[in-house]
Amino acid sequence: MLRVRDPFHRGQLAIAALFCSLGFQYATWAARIPAIKADLGLTAAEVGVLLMAAGVGAAVSFPLVAMLMRRFDSRRIAIVSAIGLALMLPALAAAPNFPVALAVMCFDGFLVGCLNVSMNAQGAALESRHERNAMARLHATFSGGSLLAALVASGMNAVTSTVAVHFAAAAVILFLLVAYASTGLLTEDSTKEKAQEEARESTAKGEKGQEKEGQEKEGQKKGKWALPSRMTLWMCCAMAFGTVTEGAMNDWSALYLKDVAKASAELAPLGIAVVSGMMVVARLFADGWRSRWGDGRIVVVGSAVGGVGLALALLSGGLVPALIGFACVGLGVAAVTPCVYVAAANQGSDTLTLVAAMGTTGLLAGPPLIGFIAHASSLAWGLGAVAASALVVSLCGTRIRWTSPAAASGTAEEGVLTQG
Repeated sequence: MLRVRDPFHRGQLAIAALFCSLGFQYATWAARIPAIKADLGLTAAEVGVLLMAAGVGAAVSFPLVAMLMRRFDSRRIAIVSAIGLALMLPALAAAPNFPVALAVMCFDGFLVGCLNVSMNAQGAALESRHERNAMARLHATFSGGSLLAALVASGMNAVTSTVAVHFAAAAVILFLLVAYASTGLLTEDSTKEKAQEEARESTAKGEKGQEKEGQEKEGQKKGKWALPSRMTLWMCCAMAFGTVTEGAMNDWSALYLKDVAKASAELAPLGIAVVSGMMVVARLFADGWRSRWGDGRIVVVGSAVGGVGLALALLSGGLVPALIGFACVGLGVAAVTPCVYVAAANQGSDTLTLVAAMGTTGLLAGPPLIGFIAHASSLAWGLGAVAASALVVSLCGTRIRWTSPAAASGTAEEGVLTQG
């Protein structure tokens, strides 16, 4: 970390370690659901409830996380919650029965909510402080963490089938990522100084600046809670349905290829590979797209491409159309959550906390909900609901007032920014 002298890249790498840790932790326990099911003797319905418990924990985290974000800096919250998530893996492996596992998963969801809010606050502050887009690449490391967890799970399965050993090794990796992140995260003072500078600059620009300054002052009032604005609700809706789309595709694509598209056992995993691969690639390039076309257009057009592409694939049937449809989803929704997080952060910590809570809830609760739809009808209808979710995101994107600190900086400042 000390070798990276540029403050932007140093902060970006540290925050990326947090995103990677969250993706790694989530995919680690998700990869061992069959083993956990067998160890605890759970039914399919109980597995669904176990998955839902994490979503419930994330949903109920909002009031406390909002209070913590007002009292403490996001750096401290991120480090503590990341350490807690590392400890949740051995705790889940040691759970003796279903009720204890439920409690562990509920608290896991709560910690996910804390880390999700704090690390995205760090990412938004990094963009604002340096006036350079970074959020999409940060979210790419979340997908990269999930891929790393899958590789580690595969390797550990070859060595031992014991969940406790696997989760202990994964916890060590998570502790290393947290240690790396802790040395480069933005401090509260630096973030506040940047916010004060922006407030002074925006005040000088006239009415628009005064409106932003008023929002900042209102957001800094401690202990105050107000009903969310209409635009905040649109952000919550976009985030919830966007993460439902993302999570459900990762969890159900392989089963669709096997049971509906009649793919072989060797080809069925291509569903997850296509979705995750396209999301990683798209997020690596999405920050450039944001600077060129703007966050709003990326969200509206991208989610529409994902929804329509998946719907056409489901109507066509077959392996090749399905893979093309999955690729459309991965490409189209990749930049949704980064853009919505930035828009929410621009409205204040309370808005960011609420939107992040909805995102975590959608990511964790979406897959079991799609499973319930598939159980009541068919898996094709379940993925049809995923396509509809993507189209809902596109609709919500048209109602959000999008701002991009990096895009708004203007060409006059490009020389300063390139000097870093």
